[in-house]
Amino acid sequence: MRTVFVAAVLGAILVTIGRAGGAEVKAAPDVSLQTEQGAPARLAAFKGKVILVDFWASWCAPCKTSFPALEALHREFAPRGLAVLAVNLDERRKDADGFLSAHPHTMPVLFDPNGGAPAAFGVKGMPSSFLIDRAGIIRFTHMGYTANIGQQYRQEIDLLISEH
Repeated sequence: MRTVFVAAVLGAILVTIGRAGGAEVKAAPDVSLQTEQGAPARLAAFKGKVILVDFWASWCAPCKTSFPALEALHREFAPRGLAVLAVNLDERRKDADGFLSAHPHTMPVLFDPNGGAPAAFGVKGMPSSFLIDRAGIIRFTHMGYTANIGQQYRQEIDLLISEH
């Protein structure tokens, strides 16, 4: 009986560590953004879905590689409940529009005209991405982009989508 109790406690601890990534549990901030058409968009509108929020800019060299990779994740996982939100941080909209015309996409691209989203998320470098579970908790963060990170994204997304 004691063995079962110890196993249950250890299991609960491991689930807690897995959920928080060993760090403090942090709810995703409900930032106000704009769609490409200028309509308001709030992050809270996506609660209940697994969300990948990626901060990018046209001047960011790694973003030229990460943007198409995120589009591929969007196409692969959207039918299973993933929302990929590409949040642009360019100061001038025309810079972002030039980048977007060279990078076809179907994932939502959002804009932060007030500049508050990076601070709310604690963005420290570009690109930066945050994987948020259905309850609105930031579960995984990534700063920068390398070619081998795609598999890690897939594993993390699979994990979050499989949770109910």
